[in-house]
Amino acid sequence: MVYLNIILSGGGSAGHINPAIAIAKYFDSHYENVNILFIGTKNGMENELVKKAGFDIFTVDVEGFKTSLSLKNVKPLAKFLLASMKMKSVIKKFKADMVIGTGGYVCAPAVTAANMMKIPTLIHEQNAFPGSAVRFLSKKSTVTAISFKESTKFLSGAKNIVYTGNPVRENILMADSEKAKEKLGLGNKKMVLVVGGSLGALKINDVVCDYLKEYKSSDTRFFISTGKRDYERIKDKVKEYEDNSYFEVMPYIHDMDTYLAAADLVVCRSGAITLSEICALKKASILIPSPNVTNNHQEYNASALVKNNAALMIKECDFSPSSLNDAINILLKDENKRISIGNNAYKMYNNDSTKFICESILKFVK
Repeated sequence: MVYLNIILSGGGSAGHINPAIAIAKYFDSHYENVNILFIGTKNGMENELVKKAGFDIFTVDVEGFKTSLSLKNVKPLAKFLLASMKMKSVIKKFKADMVIGTGGYVCAPAVTAANMMKIPTLIHEQNAFPGSAVRFLSKKSTVTAISFKESTKFLSGAKNIVYTGNPVRENILMADSEKAKEKLGLGNKKMVLVVGGSLGALKINDVVCDYLKEYKSSDTRFFISTGKRDYERIKDKVKEYEDNSYFEVMPYIHDMDTYLAAADLVVCRSGAITLSEICALKKASILIPSPNVTNNHQEYNASALVKNNAALMIKECDFSPSSLNDAINILLKDENKRISIGNNAYKMYNNDSTKFICESILKFVK
């Protein structure tokens, strides 16, 4: 009996972890005799999400590098080298046929070790502007998979670049809008979903809550995912509102498939996976790129949609209750425009992404 042993690694945020989980589930459901092992950090979000998805995870002690030359990089470098040596042992014991990295510093030791051992590797970049881990690892990896065609110009030295798009979780793709609206008890009301990313976004939380304090409409309901770190503060803030019956705040949405499917409009950051899920479900969106990410990659992502009339964008420096009100009015009051933007978003989605990624690396497995 032939087994396919696959190691996957990616972490730091759900944007790196969920693609790896989507790839793992595809292999698990489409191929027989598959063994899957995730590599992550002990305290990373990947621990929770990977275990929830039903996969095993092995942890290593690594941390990210500073973007500039600094003595503070000595410790991360030492941890990276030690973790890479440990990964050689793990890969050998697991008898890995391939190693797949989906970004974030946590995937660097596993992919580096596999490259040194001449085991097929694939590194997947979700964003339009590749992160430092992907730029570094792509030079030696067997395959570099990208989600935006614009990424190619930033990957000098990479070989076998393939445009795949971003993997989207099966439960998102299978979500039904009418059933989701019924499950959330929306009736005929419109629904606005506000998501600040897996870690939350203080600015989005504050602006949206200030906007809702003055909001007057009985035909729209808001659901706000605040992120765990800001949940108690926002919950206390909205308690004082004269009327808070038309919105609900939550620390994190685990059944995102239901909420995304039910939404008529999404207000969110422009992380790559969030955008892919929005595009897959034909959702109109108002994007507020985070200014606090490396290389401003979220603005690159958002701009790719905006230039295709597939979203509206408000830079964080311009994001206020007033600018949010203007954008929401444009999209909620004009159904034709909202549908048009959703349809344009769908045109940017590659519905064979996960399959293409898996097939791209399988051809190199002996």
